[in-house]
Amino acid sequence: MATKPAPPRPVPRLYLATPEVDDSQALPTALLASLPRLLAEADVAAVLVRLKPTDQRTMISRIKALAPAVQDKGAALLLDGHVELVARAGADGAHLTGIAAMEDALPTLKPDRIAGIGGLTTRHDSMAAGEAGADYVLFGEPDARGQRPSIDAIAERLEWWAELFEPPCVGFAASLDEAREFAAAGADFVLVGDFIWNDPRGAAVALREAEQAIRQAHAATAETAKAAQG
Repeated sequence: MATKPAPPRPVPRLYLATPEVDDSQALPTALLASLPRLLAEADVAAVLVRLKPTDQRTMISRIKALAPAVQDKGAALLLDGHVELVARAGADGAHLTGIAAMEDALPTLKPDRIAGIGGLTTRHDSMAAGEAGADYVLFGEPDARGQRPSIDAIAERLEWWAELFEPPCVGFAASLDEAREFAAAGADFVLVGDFIWNDPRGAAVALREAEQAIRQAHAATAETAKAAQG
């Protein structure tokens, strides 16, 4: 009996990390002005808000100012850490680094909010995160020293996870080429950040280009898989 072919994987979606939102009044204002257009022009599933630590009242105010620009476009707003602010600021969840941080945060976030996790240096840690209830796992982000695995190693980890496990996997892309590579490897989401905001052509152009590259990589991979199945 012929084996039923696996259903095609959905096109990976973008996960946009903001610049670090700090004490500068210009940055939050510019970010607030640009986000609605960005989210209208590309398929962004979620926005990761990176906050410079300061007093909680100020951070909550910044999150509440950004939230409508994100959530009104149908995207989820996640905080990079700061689990204690998620509910108070109306965020949809948090991104956590390491198993210990996730275990500490789960009672606060679950069942109503998203708990994503990165900082997974081994396959064992990745599986433990999935079993513990992570809503996604992130591979490829820099560590505290700014070091990352090789691009091939990140792609291999994404491919391994996508083939075997149900929770979505996210590839941290530091360039357009990496976004393309991780989409081809099987990432459900591709996290993009600094290279989008730093593009001299503007963030909207860079984000659209990243989305197009992801779609092309996905289509090429799907065509190859179809051909292999005969």
